[in-house]
Amino acid sequence: MALRVLVASYSQTGQTGEIVRRFLKPFGRYELDWVRIEAAEPFPFPWPSADFFDAMPETVLEIPVPLQPVAYRYEKYDLVVIGYQPWFLSPSLPVSALLRDPGFRSRMVGTPVITLSGGRNMWLNAQESVKRHIRDAGGRLVANIPLVDRNLNHVSVITIIHWLIGGKKDRMWGIFPLPGVSDEDINFVSRYGEVAVDALENGSLDQLQNRVLAFGKISVPTDILFIEERAKRLFHIWANLIRKKGTTPGKRRRLVSLFKYYLLIALFLVAPLLLGVYYLTVWPFTRKQLLRKKQYFCGVEV
Repeated sequence: MALRVLVASYSQTGQTGEIVRRFLKPFGRYELDWVRIEAAEPFPFPWPSADFFDAMPETVLEIPVPLQPVAYRYEKYDLVVIGYQPWFLSPSLPVSALLRDPGFRSRMVGTPVITLSGGRNMWLNAQESVKRHIRDAGGRLVANIPLVDRNLNHVSVITIIHWLIGGKKDRMWGIFPLPGVSDEDINFVSRYGEVAVDALENGSLDQLQNRVLAFGKISVPTDILFIEERAKRLFHIWANLIRKKGTTPGKRRRLVSLFKYYLLIALFLVAPLLLGVYYLTVWPFTRKQLLRKKQYFCGVEV
């Protein structure tokens, strides 16, 4: 009997769906059950700016949205693959809902799990949340493969907003780089699929993450680690504030608008200043600690 692989993914722009499709190319002889997750009230693409930022509080607090009905072929699988996008340093709302769904959680019990993500460049906090859900459901994370936009942080902020709001993955004004994960990195995902198939067939899934990292394409830049370690706490403060004080549509809109401008100021003005101070005063004395943190985030341990 062919091995059974459950694949669950959510893709708003189509990029994550393409990443998952490439990863699955070497799985041709397996029985694939690919479930495309969708919210009961789908999130739009292109995504209007007001709606994009309005999704922050529930995303950060991981308040699940209703999903369209999901039908699984089997109760038990040999492998589970999860494809997702990080939103606001958290799993996207449809994926947060999926990770809490009893039907999906029951299929992770005692099962190896591989996570694939496609996003801008900040995936650490989102993956920590996904890891905890997998562990709490009784699954066993054996590999995490994050794909990111490799352009400079501030450039990628501009290009990803251009893509999400404009709906086209093209060069903004003809001068900015293409947004999102590069075609080269997406095409390479099938190589990860090959080593996953080999590990599954040879009973060496415990070594799969080491083989994934051996390709040398996954890393944690120091500036991204610095920002993610601080930003998630601030996002939680804003999310709780908006939920608590935004008691009417008008009040919520005003608070969300304040958060939008706060975020842009923090990204383009405050973060660079703090990073400069950090590199001059703290970084020279904490490099070993930083290395350990980066190794942890590149691994699969909780």
